Amino acid sequence: MAKNIAFLRLFSFRPLVLCNFTKNNENRTMVRHFIELSYNGKDFVGWQFQKNGISIQEVLNKSLSTIFQEDIETVGCGRTDAGVHASYFVAHFDMENPHSLEIGKAIYKLNRILPRSIAVSTITVVQAGAHARFDACERTYRYIISPKKNPFLTDMAYQFSLPLDMDKMNIAAGLLLSISDFTSFAKLHSDNKTNICRVIKAEWTQEADTLVFTISADRFLRNMVRAIVGTLIDIGLGKLEPESIIEIAEAENRNFAGSSAPAEGLFLSNIVYPSPIFKP
Repeated sequence: MAKNIAFLRLFSFRPLVLCNFTKNNENRTMVRHFIELSYNGKDFVGWQFQKNGISIQEVLNKSLSTIFQEDIETVGCGRTDAGVHASYFVAHFDMENPHSLEIGKAIYKLNRILPRSIAVSTITVVQAGAHARFDACERTYRYIISPKKNPFLTDMAYQFSLPLDMDKMNIAAGLLLSISDFTSFAKLHSDNKTNICRVIKAEWTQEADTLVFTISADRFLRNMVRAIVGTLIDIGLGKLEPESIIEIAEAENRNFAGSSAPAEGLFLSNIVYPSPIFKP
């Protein structure tokens, strides 16, 4: 029983507390909402709209528009790539007739029409200036590695059986807090205004027969976490020394870092917003 409880904690998240506001937009009363959800990213091309497949954003927009009977578009707290999951994700949207359907019933109906891989937990009215992406001051990702074959984690963890030196991986993870420029861990040819990020926490732990990497930062670049995990795995295999992660960062060249770890092990797990945003 204890092992099952520990397993469930791998995918746990912290709910967000929000408050009310009213916004005037083009002489109409528009009300902004935050919607909290989780999803299994296996069957999607990612959060954001893509021409080459179905995205979580597309499915959510259509479902919200159907339930509330008006054209609704969401703005996400970030952009997860194809195959990446979220145990906790926040998006915002504006709605003209917020009281046309009681929120509790709306969530129930949403979850009835959404695919099984997407679940909405909360919809809350927020202040006029609240922005799911730009107001987020901290994000947390978790990367899960299953050292042995587990059919229940096939699409929810990277199944990697080679032995890893977690002590060395944690030494290297700790050094991430002293790095500011993450160009070497960013997707090539990304149109970033800056590659500067502030890592607040980075550590490996062993949980329920899995290895879990948890990293929190003020922002993340595309593919950054998976590139970091791939590099840390190389360190855990003894291909690199822990201190080499500093040299890799100083090179400011993606070719110096390790290969990106597979998408299925990555979860967006928490978003933090400054409290003044949610004042009544």
